[in-house]
Amino acid sequence: MYRSNHKSEIKNQKSRAFTLVELLVVITIIGILIALLLPAVQAAREAARQVQCKNHLKQIALAALTHEQKLGFFPTGGWGTLWVGDPDRGPTHRQPGGWVYNCLPFLEQEALYLLPSDGMADSITPQQAQGAAIMCQTPLSVLCCPSRRPCVALPYIKDYVPHNSYKFDVAARSDYAANSGDTGYSGIYGPTSLANGDNGIGFDPRGYYGANPPALQTGVMYLCSEVKMNDISDGTTNTYLAGEKYLNADHYLTGIDGSDDQGAYTGADCDSCRWTGYNGAVSPQPPIQDIPGYSSNVRYAQFGSAHSNGFHMAFCDGSVQMISYSIDMEVHRRLGNRMDGMVIDGKKF
Repeated sequence: MYRSNHKSEIKNQKSRAFTLVELLVVITIIGILIALLLPAVQAAREAARQVQCKNHLKQIALAALTHEQKLGFFPTGGWGTLWVGDPDRGPTHRQPGGWVYNCLPFLEQEALYLLPSDGMADSITPQQAQGAAIMCQTPLSVLCCPSRRPCVALPYIKDYVPHNSYKFDVAARSDYAANSGDTGYSGIYGPTSLANGDNGIGFDPRGYYGANPPALQTGVMYLCSEVKMNDISDGTTNTYLAGEKYLNADHYLTGIDGSDDQGAYTGADCDSCRWTGYNGAVSPQPPIQDIPGYSSNVRYAQFGSAHSNGFHMAFCDGSVQMISYSIDMEVHRRLGNRMDGMVIDGKKF
């Protein structure tokens, strides 16, 4: 009796064991399920990153609109590459810092905005230069697209230093650029002194403000700009305010890309301003997804993003939309011009 039960138990144990084939089948099925699930997880993560990116641009748009409501004009674009923000010089075209710098108080970053203050608007002191250097090295998460890169200070490899700052080796960057119109990019270092800047000396003729701040630029925030809401005659729902800029995907973290080698708080430059038209030797270029190794000079003017399905643009009414890379180029150009008077079909963007 005992032997019979023992044999029965051994037989049952054998019947419950997996064969090698069954084990391989189970492993294969698990592998297939993981392969099917992984893209869905990645898509969900990218969707979450896009929501966060859109929220960042929304905050920036609201800051610019609040600036306009309180001060009477949108943030000025500043003086050019060789200048950073100075709170003592106020918010007008006398302000050397760029539009991102001028948005800081409305992004709950007033302490950062005030770092270069020395109480003297018409001179540059060591106190100001030291504060400006600290400011330039301070990144803000609201300026970074999470699909592209983390919020960290990145290498500043230029051998020149802004006129009103001490040297710094790393700098905050922005993944968002102002709409500066459809007239095309023109590089500018800016004036060589505060006095020259106040007198309009040292600016590119197309950006020279003189007695006419809007000059020849057709966008909303650009070199020495003071664009008012009433200046947007095409309507706020039909005019870009700011959006994601194209970058070379190989150089997100290196500081080498010529369109991403300046700090976030510098004056008007292709790092902080983009255009919907290009007046060089080539035709206007469409907005594109970030491409590794793409080094055409036209990229300095382009909007774009790290997202595969489009790029976010904030409009002058405060709304933010995902725009397709395949947008009609004429529609894209018109959205960059605040006052051309041309009709835009909303179904085409």
